[in-house]
This record gives sequence, C-alpha cells and structure tokens, in this order.
Amino acid sequence: MKKILDMQVIRISIPAPGYAHIVLAADSPSELPECTPGQFVQVQIPDHDTFLRRPISICDVDPQEGTLTLLVRDAGRGTRNLCHLSAGQTLNLVLPLGHGFSVPENPDSSYHPLLVGGGVGVAPLLYLARAINARGVRPDVILGARSAADVLLKEEFERVAHVFITTNDGSEGVHGLVTDHPAFKEEHSVIYCCGPTPMMKAVAAYARAHAVPCFVSLENMMACGLGACLCCVEKTVDGHLCVCTHGPVFDINALTWSDHA
Repeated sequence: MKKILDMQVIRISIPAPGYAHIVLAADSPSELPECTPGQFVQVQIPDHDTFLRRPISICDVDPQEGTLTLLVRDAGRGTRNLCHLSAGQTLNLVLPLGHGFSVPENPDSSYHPLLVGGGVGVAPLLYLARAINARGVRPDVILGARSAADVLLKEEFERVAHVFITTNDGSEGVHGLVTDHPAFKEEHSVIYCCGPTPMMKAVAAYARAHAVPCFVSLENMMACGLGACLCCVEKTVDGHLCVCTHGPVFDINALTWSDHA
C-alpha cells in the first residue's frame, strides 16, 4: 500500500564523486511499508524552487530498524539538493511505487542468478542481492563503471554476493563493458539488470540469444510516478505502457527492443 511518509536523514556519505548514499529512518519501524526490490520512491525536494518530486530507486531496506536507503546521482538541481543534505533533515516520500523484481520464495539448486548493474543502476540491485541471499543463494553480480573511482557499493555487494568488476579504462577488474567479463558468459538461470539503456539492450540481446530469462529495470524520465502524466511511457508488445506503474521492471520479452538497437 502506498504511503506518504516523512523520514529523517540519519546518515549520508559520498561513495563516489557526484553520488550520495542516504540512509533514512521512519519515526517507528511499523510506519515503513513493505517494499519489494526494484520498486522506487518519489522524493519531495526540500527547497522552494523544485515543483516535481524526483523518482529514486530503493537501494536497501531494513524493516526491523525502519530504515530505507537511497543512492542518488547528482543529475541536476533537484538531485543536487538531495546530495547536499545533512543528517537530521527530513524528506517527504511517496512509497513504494511500481512493480519490482520477482524472487522465488524457496529457490532450488537450479537457481543461479546474475545481477548486472551500471552506474546508479546498481542501486536497486543491492536490495535484490540481499533478498536473494536471505533465501540461501549467493548471486553473481557484475558492476560496471567508467573507472575504479566510479565503482559503487562494492563492499556492500561483497557481503551478500560474488562480485565482479568491469571498468571502461581498465583501472579495476576487467577492461571493457559488463558483457566482456568472463563471469557474464557463465551459465545462469536468470539475469536481472539495471543501468544505461545501451548496456541493458546488450545484456538483453545476449539473454535472448542464449534463451536466458532476463528482467530489466527501466529508468525512463518520470514526473508524477503514478501513471497520470504519461511522461514515462515505453513501447511494449502490449502497446505503450507507463514505466512507473507497469514497471520499472519488465521481462525483456515484453519489450520491443531490437537485438541490434
């Protein structure tokens, strides 16, 4: 059930230049609604100039502590304000929104997931990795970045997953794209992906060619986050659908992406 909730910033850190890792707490754990990996929140920007809320992926949740974590990239005035928050400030959120990733409740031995993230797209994958790990499976995770300085949340992922790195300049891990890492070519039962669209399309093309189920979290531009403004529509096999309500997570077979796009 969606809620409008005030949450207090209890910690904020800078995991890489241009990013902020923000931990928020509800007044009590019972106030925090149940959130699924892959869902997002709409954040009201704490200034007097920004009218529209900003959609931010849920990076992590601790229901017992009543905390929710966001990974924010400084992409403009609104998100820049979020990146410069201080502990003790309050944010107003609408949450949880959208449809997230589906994880089997009792996975069997054939369940061998691969999570592929690039840039700020790693955010929803951390919560997903934790959910998978809590079910007794340690997933493989490939994190792609421009350089070693841009690798995000590596230590957090290493606590719950087997982590592999690719960088565009070769300063850490494998030199190249996420699809260049040997771990990407290993046999996996399902792929979950979030990041820049060209990266997701490349991962989707590989998954189709090898008949591997694949789910991607789209990052279309959003305004209302509730399906009213039609700002975030995506062309699918069922017509144009709002990413904020029908997604952001889609089975690649529902999308009209070309393998050569």
